[in-house]
Amino acid sequence: MQRQTVAIVLLIGLAFGLVSLTPAMSSWRLFDNQQGYAPPQPIAFSHRLHAGELQLDCRFCHTAAGESRHAGIPSSDTCMKCHKFVTAPYGLVQDEVSKAGEENREPNVVVSEEIAKLYEALGLGEDLQPDPEKTPQPVAWVRVHDLPDFVYFDHRAHVHAGVSCQKCHGPVESMQQMRQFSDLTMGWCVNCHRESNAKGIEGHAMDASLDCASCHY
Repeated sequence: MQRQTVAIVLLIGLAFGLVSLTPAMSSWRLFDNQQGYAPPQPIAFSHRLHAGELQLDCRFCHTAAGESRHAGIPSSDTCMKCHKFVTAPYGLVQDEVSKAGEENREPNVVVSEEIAKLYEALGLGEDLQPDPEKTPQPVAWVRVHDLPDFVYFDHRAHVHAGVSCQKCHGPVESMQQMRQFSDLTMGWCVNCHRESNAKGIEGHAMDASLDCASCHY
């Protein structure tokens, strides 16, 4: 009788333990699953502003996506295609223009805190010209999406097949801070290939490989 009582107590304790662990278990994942990863970046670049509000095409910045295995991180020179002229948000520039008009003077160049970091990385002075006392250096962007080394993924094959950037990267046009949207596990990729073969992409039939050797050499 005493043993039965002990067993019942242990079972009750185990049940309560499992109930208490359930919320935590729901967030457990494999060690290489980085879904939701959103590291701070050296410059607070907003995909929501650039890809969303301004509707810049992803490949305007990630120019290698259709020509290379890797989409690539945009160089500072790519940023300067726009930010040679756009030095701050429109509202800040307009405030300075209005203030200059009231004070009967020429508007000063307004440079936002984040864009100033870009200029600093390029070694530019206040006149946005190279400063000989500064050493240009690349912006140390932190990579968000990083597949294991044993996986072969080719951006150009997917871009040419008509796969949208959002299919893997999620609604980047709504992200203030870039994060990993999909889990990018093998099962996720295989299911995407199966779905593409069954439904096609943009009205085109697909023959996405399900052979292990396609992704694992």
